Amino acid sequence: MSQPENPKQTEAMLHDDVIPTTNKTNNRTFADVLKVNLSRRSVLQGTAAATAASAGFFAPGALANMWSSSAQKADSGELVGFQPVTLEAANAVDQTWPVISPDYDFQVLIPWGTPLEPGACEEWAGDPDTRPSPEDAALQIGVGHDGMWFYPGDAKKGYGIEGYEFVSTHGVLCINHEYGSNTHVLGKSAPENLDDVRRMQHAMGVSVVAIAKRKGGWKNVKDKKSRRIHANTPFMFSGPAAKSDLLKNGAGNVPLGTLNNCGSGPTPWDTYLTCEENFNGYFGASMPMVLSEEQERYGLSENGSGYGWYNFDKRFDLSDDDYANECNRFGWIMEIDPFDATQTPVKRTALGRFKHEAIAIGVAADRRVAAYMGDDERFNYCYKYISDRSIENCEARGVSPLDEGKLYVAKFNDDGTGEWMELTIENPVLAERFADQGEVLIYARIAADLLGATPMDRPEWTTVGKDGEVYWTMTNNSQRTEPNAANPETPNTHGHIIKTTGGHVNTSFRWEIFMLASSTSGTEGSFASPDAAWADAYGRLFIGTDGGQDDGLQDQLTVLDTSNKNAMPKRLFMGVVSDEITGFTITPDQRTAFINMQHPGNGDPAATNFPAPRDYMTIPRDCTIVITKKDGGIIGS
Repeated sequence: MSQPENPKQTEAMLHDDVIPTTNKTNNRTFADVLKVNLSRRSVLQGTAAATAASAGFFAPGALANMWSSSAQKADSGELVGFQPVTLEAANAVDQTWPVISPDYDFQVLIPWGTPLEPGACEEWAGDPDTRPSPEDAALQIGVGHDGMWFYPGDAKKGYGIEGYEFVSTHGVLCINHEYGSNTHVLGKSAPENLDDVRRMQHAMGVSVVAIAKRKGGWKNVKDKKSRRIHANTPFMFSGPAAKSDLLKNGAGNVPLGTLNNCGSGPTPWDTYLTCEENFNGYFGASMPMVLSEEQERYGLSENGSGYGWYNFDKRFDLSDDDYANECNRFGWIMEIDPFDATQTPVKRTALGRFKHEAIAIGVAADRRVAAYMGDDERFNYCYKYISDRSIENCEARGVSPLDEGKLYVAKFNDDGTGEWMELTIENPVLAERFADQGEVLIYARIAADLLGATPMDRPEWTTVGKDGEVYWTMTNNSQRTEPNAANPETPNTHGHIIKTTGGHVNTSFRWEIFMLASSTSGTEGSFASPDAAWADAYGRLFIGTDGGQDDGLQDQLTVLDTSNKNAMPKRLFMGVVSDEITGFTITPDQRTAFINMQHPGNGDPAATNFPAPRDYMTIPRDCTIVITKKDGGIIGS
């Protein structure tokens, strides 16, 4: 989810137009360019040495072959053949309750405040007169449901051989809890004490929750793998920046926490990657100070985004010299073992520090991995990481493919080609500015500025298609001032989707505009602000939206046939007023999908009480939506 750029969000701290653009460089804008071109793993426990090197490697597991077994059994008929939610049907309701295709059913699962597992604590069901305690919040499903992934319950056994079908009736769901406003979570505009801050901190982060299909639908169940990871959970650093002094504080406090977990991605070795996006908003200064160039480039400010944590928690006070580098500990991608609740999560510094939206991993023919990542802020960049060695070589040496590799940033050329420019201290341009590779990665945004990367319209999710192509969602850009054939709106309120090709381990690529969302306006396929994305093995592309929609619509889940350039999106699901549809994961048989409904009604019970019945009092709660086809078919068909 992207907090900025959503015109439906009512709190000023969430509005794009009040968040300054941090990229002050004069790099050629993408708008200008477009004028011209239309087992299972055995976990090596983290030690002091491992923290500096690999911090544990998760060996290749069953999920690496999941799509080559269970999911390669496409139904016959039209690829995207379901009856969509029509504009007439969408506008015939009061939009306080979701609408789904007549070919599908949906179920609500694990709303915010649900005990992580039955009996862990009392459920908070949206009572406006009570709020979970910090202790209960750490035992409940959090707020701000976003990226997620489903891990089949038998993946830990090392299955995945050809012909084996993973279970699709139980497993572990890893789910991000990106954020919640003070008024939504606390019922007041600002925290009044450290207890309030802890209540907020424990409601965010990640849930690892065991779920199973039971009579009456899917439920969360008791399982030793379930756990919460939040702003006060210990973690480790790994990779080139792990020992950097820029990640150490004078207070000597151990690394704690993950913040503003937006998108995500699974790895071929059965782990979960969670992405830290707008972490800057939680920091502020209790005393007047002058911000550094590096702090400003990452959007840090004296007042933050209104959360007020720095008034009660010194870790988030930029003016406290003892915690001067605490902000550098956020903006990373964290790796979590969904099957081992004792594992210490690892932030992989080789992947760079910026406002990570999501991550998608592709595996090349030589078994090296490529990771595709977007930096979700206006005029920021597209990144790619390539491992130095194969998955198997890394496993044999006990290191992670995500610790030894190279990070690149994209430059888009006028002729439909592009190049991946390496962010390395070996480049004289970067060597003049930075002391070592660790500093390059900690300030990856500045390094990308210096290399002349192409500023983009808020790169968000990435996903790898059936033939290795990569789809990038560019959600929108309220500060675009020059129209062009590819982005005709000024400002760019609709966004677009870009497709890149050229191989996972190559440093050149080709690109094209896959779809301009504005071209769908006024049609039955109308959608805008593409955000969450997932491509299946058959050629379907699932897109969740985050932002104002045309034609009287709310945010939605649409499905596109990527094999047909003339095919329009089909609307499978539409959410409620002022929500966001985000996250996507699916069972191995591809007959159950999970999406998330974030901030329904912006937390305002006068707008909606979803998932509770309409009563104008119950606080609306973020939740996961389970989607199935009535005839038992593959999702999207």
